[in-house]
Amino acid sequence: MKKYLNLAYVYAIAALVGGVFYREFTKWNGFTGVTALGKVHTHLFMLGMFLFLIVALFAQNNDLESQKSFRLFLKVHNIGLPLATIMMVVRGVTEVLEIPLSKGLNASISGLAGIGHILLAISLISFLTALKKIAKS
Repeated sequence: MKKYLNLAYVYAIAALVGGVFYREFTKWNGFTGVTALGKVHTHLFMLGMFLFLIVALFAQNNDLESQKSFRLFLKVHNIGLPLATIMMVVRGVTEVLEIPLSKGLNASISGLAGIGHILLAISLISFLTALKKIAKS
């Protein structure tokens, strides 16, 4: 359980940093439009901190860690969420700074963010599958 609380803590810190970065970076650059940076804070809080707090609650009274789908969730989620949020930061910084991107670079940023989100979808399905299996026990 402590491992999941530590993960929640790390993601909470990252979410706070992401929120402060978004606010200060856009203010410093005089940017008033919508940017991908605004979604980093929420992604990290909800899919990071809150999700791992829920995981800690379930792991406390159940044998969640014995489920193969749960172990898959842990690995895939902790790859997918950082990947998606890093690419959201990259996208947001290029939007705020109005950096012209080639078609290839634009597609690669979108593609990597998409892969991160696909990994998140796989991890969430794995987590729900693990919960379903322990509910049968």
